[in-house]
Amino acid sequence: MTAGIDDIAIYIPRLYIDAEDFAKARGLDPVKLQKGLGVSQMAIVDSNQDPAILAANACLKIMQKNKLSPDDIGRLYVSTESAFDESKAMNSYVIGMLEQVYGQGTFEHCGGIETKFACVSGSYALYDNTNWIRAGEAEGKHALVVVSDIAKYDMGSSGEMTQGAGAVVMLLNDEPRLLQFDPKVTATSIKDEYDFYRPFGKETPIVHGQYSNMLYMIQVRKALESYKKKVVSSGLVKMEPGETILDHMDYINMHLPYSNMGKKALAYLVRHEWRQLPRWKRILTEIGIEEPIPKDPRGTIESVLGDEEFMTKDHEFTKLFTKTQEYQEVFESKLASSLIASTMIGNLYTASLYLGFRSSLEYEYQKGVDLEGKRVGFGSYGSGSSAMVFSGVIQPEYKEIVKNMNLVAELEDRRRLTLEEYELLHENRLTPDKSMLHSKKEFVLVDVKTDAESRGERRYSFNE
Repeated sequence: MTAGIDDIAIYIPRLYIDAEDFAKARGLDPVKLQKGLGVSQMAIVDSNQDPAILAANACLKIMQKNKLSPDDIGRLYVSTESAFDESKAMNSYVIGMLEQVYGQGTFEHCGGIETKFACVSGSYALYDNTNWIRAGEAEGKHALVVVSDIAKYDMGSSGEMTQGAGAVVMLLNDEPRLLQFDPKVTATSIKDEYDFYRPFGKETPIVHGQYSNMLYMIQVRKALESYKKKVVSSGLVKMEPGETILDHMDYINMHLPYSNMGKKALAYLVRHEWRQLPRWKRILTEIGIEEPIPKDPRGTIESVLGDEEFMTKDHEFTKLFTKTQEYQEVFESKLASSLIASTMIGNLYTASLYLGFRSSLEYEYQKGVDLEGKRVGFGSYGSGSSAMVFSGVIQPEYKEIVKNMNLVAELEDRRRLTLEEYELLHENRLTPDKSMLHSKKEFVLVDVKTDAESRGERRYSFNE
């Protein structure tokens, strides 16, 4: 049985901090943010918003758009690494909010959980629900998989310039209009790492940036190797001499903690794939220098990062490599469109990969590209750490969905925060009733209980 994404919707908070304002206030070069990281604006949640709010508003949006009732939904999963409860799952909060609109008890048949594995958990949730549909368990019902996060870092930290917030929801069924997943080829790689984590009771993560970036690329490469074996053995792809698996992906979507990380990850994967091919000699000739090798090629990530001579040479080699015509063709045709939304919104953790997918669909369609039959590859990564590589094919009915996508219109009523306002929100100095904006036709947080017997209980309402 087939399964895939029938529709996709996003919900982005209507507050943002401009990268230029942020850079000047922190004594940074605005060019570093806008060109070095690919950040121009960062979405910021209001004082009456949390990850459950973002998820519920996204779910309501896609249900109303497709005229779905609660009876049409069989499962609702929420994936997040911004959880505020160590026991109660976030999907139950979302269902509670949706029932304010659709009626008490209308979702009580709807199964689901909250999934957690840093940024990769949304991909595991997608895989789980896809297989639920393929197994015939859905019995004609849809699944909602919503990825929702608030990327927040300590003030003054290096991560502060890569914040963001938002939710992406995907409607899954057995007759998808948008993307049908390739069966039996999903591949994973997993190991125990401390590249990025958030201990109990801490609102912001502990980050080892360079280590995490390198681990991300290594883990995705390992998953890609496993994916390659699966697609070849299954007959999904026939590899010809001189080809790589990336040649058989029309589009590639990568996890985007910041948009330029997608560029780095693609360059790393392409280098790895091309190294054993005849074209590599031609690439090296064009670059004019040999590819550097670390002093200890089989060493740890720490030893490689500590090899300053190698790191300097590798950085220079990568810069030259990404300027070659062959690489530029791959980047522009397969990845570039997926990065656009990230520059305007920032890091969405679990949702960043799928915001990239949404971005790619919209901006490739606007270029006049016929997307039908195109294979999309996904490189998902979550710290701690795991990677997942999978793929799907865009369906003939995709125009029904993509023709109405307009990210600029969805973001046009956002309000630009002053740095003082941003810091008030960042440090949680405003209560829900002191929110910057007054929303209509969406869910908001009303109160969080503080008394001993009901501490942590959250009350939400739907503002008419």
